[in-house]
Amino acid sequence: MARVLVPLAQGCEELEAVTIIDLLRRAGIEVITASLDNDDVVASRGVRLVADELLDDVMGDDFDMIVLPGGLPGADHLDNDERIHYLLKRMNEKGHYTAAICAAPKVLANAGLLEGKKATSYPGFIDKMSLPQTRVLETPVVTDGKVITSRGPGTAMDFALQLIETLAGKEKRIEVEQPLMRPVS
Repeated sequence: MARVLVPLAQGCEELEAVTIIDLLRRAGIEVITASLDNDDVVASRGVRLVADELLDDVMGDDFDMIVLPGGLPGADHLDNDERIHYLLKRMNEKGHYTAAICAAPKVLANAGLLEGKKATSYPGFIDKMSLPQTRVLETPVVTDGKVITSRGPGTAMDFALQLIETLAGKEKRIEVEQPLMRPVS
């Protein structure tokens, strides 16, 4: 079974975080949420999220993927945390997946993981950065090798379903997607 780390920062976008966590767990994927600090996470719209672990307690664990929810100031907190950059670089070096949505692809960019890649983000983030080696697209979800990015809250379900397909296959994606009453991709 795949194992996924979802770091939760103060001010993260709750729609993205909860959608990712919920759909991956529906697929039978083990999801570990980890807060950057000791407090309950207060998301961007005031929703309180309780993480499974503290980030410090899972730093040495192995994961198949790390997924960064966006939102502000959540993405800024992720970007300013050296532990997140360390984890992203370690995941990349091991050939594991890194994924981010909304404002969080800027964290991937600042960790050097978007060089030579296609990626997307919420408008005004990676498209405004100086990333000459990155091809910025405006599609809902972009997969380039082991890097997966998405645009924002409205694409969170598409993003999470793509993560499921990547980790568990197309059949598992369809199995999770059909009961959601969405048109199957």
